[in-house]
Amino acid sequence: MDKPRVRFAPSPTGALHIGGVRTALYDYLIAKQQGGAFVLRIEDTDQTRYVPGAEDYIKEALEWVGLVPDEGPGYGGAYGPYRQSERKAIYKEYGEKLIASGNAYYAFDTPEELTAAREASKAAGNHSFKYGAANRAKMRNSTSLPQAEVEQLLADKTPYVIRLKVPTDQTISFDDKIKGVVSFSSNELDDKVMMKADGMPTYHLANVVDDRLMKINLVIRGDEWLSSTPHHVLLYRAFGWGDEMPVFAHLPLILKPSGKGKLSKRDGAKFGFPVFPLSWKGATPEDSFDGFKDFGFDPAAVVNFLAFLGWNPGTEQEIFTLQGLVDAFSLEKVGKSGARFDFEKAKWFNQQYLIAADNGVLAKMVRPLIEKKGHNLSQVFLEKFCGLMKERVMLLPEFWEKGYYFFEAVKEYEGKPIRKKWKPERRAKFETLRESIKAIDNFEADTIETVVKAFVEESELGFGAVLPILRIGVSGTMKGPSIYEIIALVGKEETDTRLATAFDAFDEMKAAV
Repeated sequence: MDKPRVRFAPSPTGALHIGGVRTALYDYLIAKQQGGAFVLRIEDTDQTRYVPGAEDYIKEALEWVGLVPDEGPGYGGAYGPYRQSERKAIYKEYGEKLIASGNAYYAFDTPEELTAAREASKAAGNHSFKYGAANRAKMRNSTSLPQAEVEQLLADKTPYVIRLKVPTDQTISFDDKIKGVVSFSSNELDDKVMMKADGMPTYHLANVVDDRLMKINLVIRGDEWLSSTPHHVLLYRAFGWGDEMPVFAHLPLILKPSGKGKLSKRDGAKFGFPVFPLSWKGATPEDSFDGFKDFGFDPAAVVNFLAFLGWNPGTEQEIFTLQGLVDAFSLEKVGKSGARFDFEKAKWFNQQYLIAADNGVLAKMVRPLIEKKGHNLSQVFLEKFCGLMKERVMLLPEFWEKGYYFFEAVKEYEGKPIRKKWKPERRAKFETLRESIKAIDNFEADTIETVVKAFVEESELGFGAVLPILRIGVSGTMKGPSIYEIIALVGKEETDTRLATAFDAFDEMKAAV
């Protein structure tokens, strides 16, 4: 095969589902690995479902995860226009070519007539009505009507669609890069509509014509399109392109976390995880969703996670840069069965990226979250904070959620350890510890640790009696980084204030027991 020309062809009908991003990722990896082209094509032939802003959203989402198209609307390229709504004249030409070659026909059936045909089929015990060879002679089309009547209907501008004339008793086979040889009987296929009454093509005609004219030679798409592929093969043959069809690769479904059923756009809101790269604000709250970016994911981690939804390198390695994926990826290692969407695994990937990130880079990512809470700290402070917290969080918002006490007073004390460890009669000794910490000149973690250890030894209380009180007093929780590092970053005055407040609170908690 020549250098791959692959296309990602979403419809601008709303938020870009994560399954679409995975398709775009695999397209991108193949194109970059083999020096090909990654093409973005906007399939907006269904104007009734068109959503303003969706095309810009698609581009923004792709760029956020680093998958910048080589060609497409706004990116340039020699095979445009790349919006199907701007290619209407092209599709009309090819629709007429199908008619002229006898591979398609005009169908004048009204919606009412089609409904009546379906009901009659149902009454006869056939609940899966197909408009095709078995019944096309009974319908109102150019294969069943006299030629003169057809010409008169056309002259009168009677609404019509163009349907593909599917042959009978043929086996339609193609070699799928993932699924192997796939075969369909033509008798199972319906005469699909190629051109609608409004003059716009259906997906089937438009995508075949565009793939041909844009020189697409590898079609990577979701498993749901597998059953449409025999119609596409017939179209290639009808146009005389049968020997030059693109290679097909149908990706396994992305399944719900339970492993049962396809992951839907609404599953994110239902289960509390993102299924879109970016937030999408629809017309109603029910149509509005948060994306991976809003949840606090690093886009590189999202790419890494998506790559493994169906693909495996065959090694133990799990962490890949985008370039690493380009080097390692192959369609031969994409599985045939569905891939379960595991949000916990997605968070694990993100955690690995946070841990590996430079503290300076993390500080810039975290700053907007902290400033939104009303705090404006120095870069040095935020870098130290990120260094202490990054192994304890999985998503960016957790820097604040789990480490807010670095920026403001403790909101709530973890009660159980205090009720167990705090002895009011020992308060005088803890006041001595507080004064010892306040007297430290070199207020660094090592010095603070030395002072606390000396107090533990002199007071004969033991670390188990002292450290929980100190930790909860300053941070409110037993969880978190080294207490000495916390105290050093919180600062001397704030630590002293917090301990004084905490000791009073601990007395009250103990008295209430």
